[in-house]
Amino acid sequence: MSIEPIILFLAVLAVIAVYYVLKTAKYLIVNTIMGLIMLAASNVVFNLGIPYSATALLVCALGGIPGAILVILLHVLGIAFL
Repeated sequence: MSIEPIILFLAVLAVIAVYYVLKTAKYLIVNTIMGLIMLAASNVVFNLGIPYSATALLVCALGGIPGAILVILLHVLGIAFL
């Protein structure tokens, strides 16, 4: 039995897997960038005074737009990110 067809099949599976991972990663990257832009824009426009701490940036980077909204709400309510 030849090993070339097995290697070819595994290579095709790897290409398909990488395609789907990168397709999903594109949406995550866009959501992250939009969340960070939203935090910075709301901080400038509404003069909220939210400090750009590692925690606030991490929540925005991982949560995207919902993360930015969470950071803004927690700051306005005086719970966190003071």
